[in-house]
Amino acid sequence: MLGPLKTLLGTRPVVLASASPRRRQILQDVNFPVEIIPSHFEETLDKAAFPQPWRYVEETALGKAKEVAGRLGDRQDWAVVIGADTVVVLDNKILEKPGSDARAREMLTSLSGRQHTVFTGLALVWKGGERVSHEATLVSFAPLTPQVIDSYLSSGEPLDKAGAYGIQGEGGTLVARIEGDYFNVVGLPLHRLCCELSAVLPTILNSSS
Repeated sequence: MLGPLKTLLGTRPVVLASASPRRRQILQDVNFPVEIIPSHFEETLDKAAFPQPWRYVEETALGKAKEVAGRLGDRQDWAVVIGADTVVVLDNKILEKPGSDARAREMLTSLSGRQHTVFTGLALVWKGGERVSHEATLVSFAPLTPQVIDSYLSSGEPLDKAGAYGIQGEGGTLVARIEGDYFNVVGLPLHRLCCELSAVLPTILNSSS
């Protein structure tokens, strides 16, 4: 999917509106040409106002991309800004970063032996347009004993991860299987991103040439 895009991506920068080291690494690993500009968008949207979690991540991703696009202003050397937001959802409830061992233990206990969904909202913003979508991946945890949970907590990894685990780290050993895009769980669905860019980049670049 990326191959045919590389010629287009080399003409004008695509900007990723994110400070996430995981999203940056995903793109670096596939030699995806992108400029990183962290977004200053305040993630204060009321989650209760979004009956479906995917609507929340779409709106947050769009906010991130628009904030960076606004700062780029009249710069003529950028084509599109990418915004992304990822959440872990169990029983239609968004699990935030736990922030404490006690809360992380609660989350991991609730995920134990069950299937949950990871949603990533993906937004593309360019001069005169925007496009929003989302990706969903089903993740099944193995049954976790208290000893396994305590050991994982001692690693320190869960505290700054949505849902209290990182599939790209030690948390991956808790996952029995996934259905869908692995990179979506890490934070950026590569296949969907390429599909979305393929749909809009030719028009964007042709209209500005």
